[in-house]
Amino acid sequence: MSAAQPFRLETGGRIDREQPLPFTFNGKRYHGYAGDTLASALLANGVRVVGRSFKFHRPRGILGAAAEECNALVTIGQGGLEEPNVRATLQPLYAGLQAHSQNCWPSVNFDLARTLDYLHFLFPAGFYNKTFIWPNWSWYEGFIRRLSGLGKLPSADDPDHYQHRHAHCDVLIVGAGPAGLSAALAAAERGGRVILVEQDVVPGGWLLHSEENIDGKPAGVWLDETVQALARHDNVTILTSTCAAGHFDRQLLVAVENLNVRHLRQPNGAPRQRLWKLYGKQLVLATGAIEQPLLFANNDRPGIMLADAMQCYCKRYAVTTGRRIVVATNNDSGYGVATTLASAGVEVVAIVDSRAKPGARQASQVLAQGLTVFPNSVIQDSRGNNGVRRVAVAKRGGAGSTASLHCDGVAMAGGWQPALHLLSQARGKLRYDSPSGAFLPDTAPPHVHVAGMAMGELTLRQALDQGREAGLRASTGEASDTRKRRSRAGAMHVERVWNERRPARQWIDFQHDVTLRDIDLANAENYTSVEHMKRYTTAGMAADQGKTGNLNALLALAQRSERTPGEVGTTTFRPFYLPVTLGTLAGNNKDEFYAPLRHSPLDACQQQAGAKFDEYGGWQRPRVYPRKGETEQQAIIREAVAARTDVVVFDGSPLGKFELQGPDAAEFLNRLYINNVPSLKTGRARYGLMLNENGVIIDDGIFVRLSEHGYLLHTTSSSAGRIHAWMEMLLQGDWPELDVLLTPVTTQWANLAVSGPRARELLERLGAGIDLSANTLPHMASACGTLADVPLRVLRAGFTGELSYELNVPADYGPALWQRLFELGEDLGIMPIGIETLTTLRIEKGYLHVGSDTDVYTTPADLGWGEVVARKQGDFLGRRSLSLPFNVRKGRLEFVGLTPMERQGKLLAGAHVIDARHSGAPAPTQGYVTSACYSPNLKRCVALGLVRDGSQRLEEIVNVYHNEQVQPARITPPTAWDPEGKRLGGRG
Repeated sequence: MSAAQPFRLETGGRIDREQPLPFTFNGKRYHGYAGDTLASALLANGVRVVGRSFKFHRPRGILGAAAEECNALVTIGQGGLEEPNVRATLQPLYAGLQAHSQNCWPSVNFDLARTLDYLHFLFPAGFYNKTFIWPNWSWYEGFIRRLSGLGKLPSADDPDHYQHRHAHCDVLIVGAGPAGLSAALAAAERGGRVILVEQDVVPGGWLLHSEENIDGKPAGVWLDETVQALARHDNVTILTSTCAAGHFDRQLLVAVENLNVRHLRQPNGAPRQRLWKLYGKQLVLATGAIEQPLLFANNDRPGIMLADAMQCYCKRYAVTTGRRIVVATNNDSGYGVATTLASAGVEVVAIVDSRAKPGARQASQVLAQGLTVFPNSVIQDSRGNNGVRRVAVAKRGGAGSTASLHCDGVAMAGGWQPALHLLSQARGKLRYDSPSGAFLPDTAPPHVHVAGMAMGELTLRQALDQGREAGLRASTGEASDTRKRRSRAGAMHVERVWNERRPARQWIDFQHDVTLRDIDLANAENYTSVEHMKRYTTAGMAADQGKTGNLNALLALAQRSERTPGEVGTTTFRPFYLPVTLGTLAGNNKDEFYAPLRHSPLDACQQQAGAKFDEYGGWQRPRVYPRKGETEQQAIIREAVAARTDVVVFDGSPLGKFELQGPDAAEFLNRLYINNVPSLKTGRARYGLMLNENGVIIDDGIFVRLSEHGYLLHTTSSSAGRIHAWMEMLLQGDWPELDVLLTPVTTQWANLAVSGPRARELLERLGAGIDLSANTLPHMASACGTLADVPLRVLRAGFTGELSYELNVPADYGPALWQRLFELGEDLGIMPIGIETLTTLRIEKGYLHVGSDTDVYTTPADLGWGEVVARKQGDFLGRRSLSLPFNVRKGRLEFVGLTPMERQGKLLAGAHVIDARHSGAPAPTQGYVTSACYSPNLKRCVALGLVRDGSQRLEEIVNVYHNEQVQPARITPPTAWDPEGKRLGGRG
């Protein structure tokens, strides 16, 4: 033993003693070696308490050696490099690593919140659901928020970046233990592409601390030779430091690869982590098994660990986790751990075996080493403050303890539960196996093969054989045979024993402080479904995710509710197996790449014109064009007046545009729109509404018939992507018999809407060779031509209520058209208008904006389009739903206008409409204002809204309530400006 590292063995381990690594924990400086994890280095330095439990702040030491660790959750790094909730068992040690404990104050060794532990009887399972509802949540919120959560979010931005990769293979193998390596070698020899995913920094798994032989060779030698053999295969990719986090639909496996630890900030900007999206034709799960804790009073003290973890630290890291160890077991595996520890010079005080007849071979081996065995006995209790100091041992069924053993460590060998999270996510089924006391694979999808310890077979020979068989079957594409392979020859037989005295504080979930009594309480209060019990007690949730806190909880629930474990079943294993940082999930999809802002082809022209931009539906668009010395409101007033008196230009390029060609194009659109499409003549346009299957309006827009079998379809700019995907789904999935070619052309055309009484005068100066007279090109008509040999489409329509023309030219020619229009219209008072001005104009006119003036219940009848639906020939999406009782009942919200009774009255979007008899809240709502603004042309506020039975209540006076203010208003038709529509024809 070293004085600097008092629990480090002088020899052995897979560490590099030539590379000492300094690190700090809670501000104190320590040393470890290359090859250590933070956990092994802390244990080597004698650090026992590494954290505090979530609920009662009890001292917590290291429990496991890998992903099953639920106690040693620490924060590493500083500033933007700070990362909370890192498992010390999975964090490779590096020089300069800074780590500190979480969930404690002022220190991990003296935590004032430990006082909660002495009041634990006030906080049973589910106490928060019963306590904090009275008298008011606000009484407790501040206190609860300060105590809640594990770790703290970093205050600074993360300077690292992350990467996403996709890969396809024939055989995808998870787990590079003996079964996984054997499967990979067998599959590689067949020539298929193989990807092997291993969570550890090196392959090997169990073999890294095994003392067994394989084919006459030490396990370590066989491991090195196998890894070298795989490296010689060009068709094999081994991903180490990669956690298979979740299995999803379409055989997608998501894995997270740690490319470097945060101190290794490479100059070339290499990413810290990589998110792999792996698609394997066949999947082999060699995910191993997780040892389970034993239940006895105060089984959570630091120094009480999983037995296999103790063996791992001893053999792989040359670290002893104590000087006097008691091994508690209910199966044969505890004897091998005792032998390993004793051979390393650790004093094994005793082996406490709950079975009446321990395995003969194992018992003889430990007796030959002079070790003491307590058969048919269990640990009743442990004693100690910040670490175990003694345990009380008693015979099963005995009235009191039979021995008191001094120790500083307890190795719990409580049986093994296969790690079947991925199998469950792949829709595999589990069954309870009584001999092993665990849930094992029952059935699996045809492409999923399970091998080794994941199948419940714990002998090395069987793991190798099963792995090779699984690799061969996967490489040939054979279906899995999980149900057929139920050999029990090498299975670990476990005898689970419940402490008959049932002391209250037997810990099941160490991080969340769930005890056996909590399971008793859940059962007593009829939370007998495993999912209900899990949420009521929090057993196996959050940090644990069913690794060490799940099996004992399920078995306890079965025992308390007098059912078999198979009848109780298991909880749902959800992704992710281990926490995945948000940065990894985002990858490069952040900042401007998270939701890329699209730019109009006229963006530079608008900047030159002084536009103020904002984001609308994923596009950067001009909000308004203020002139020098103008406020934005003054600019809106100026632009809105110009639209009614002279001529304005609006950039409509972001509007969704789709071309449809084919003999069934009319039939397809007829099914989409509530309007009658086949009757539309070539060169004419029609405004239409789209519904979903529930009869609810989802989008609107103008569609144009370009030719006998050709149509141009417009959607709102924000819905273009969604509507496109929806139409493709209908054509490819629901109506594949329709002969229609759908082409999105939104970005191919620049769209300039020229609007106002002088719009025709301006366009006649343009010289496009198109007759713009009212008789030749009436409202809702379309024409095609050329402008300086450039294709031009003209649509007589707009969103302002004035004479309007939409000019469409190829996107590259949009800036030239913009410049030409402003040159020709200078003497006409031409000016550009932004989105806010257009909104003002459309509210004046009473034009609908889907999403603002509709909700998730709005149907065509609510807008006054009932007659259009009645006249429609043929079926369309949502038609049958329009006759449902809910959609035809009285009291529906209908689209109306709202005019304040006072000339200076102001209405705001979101304000509630209440009966005129009510002067304020509380009052039953009768609807709400959907859009509102000041109208510079009407010199008053105008508003639109959804009001109950609004069409039957025109001219009725109501009150509009907002922020404790009441404004009387009259219900009117939606159109406030030019209700007869005379201005759509222009001046001639």
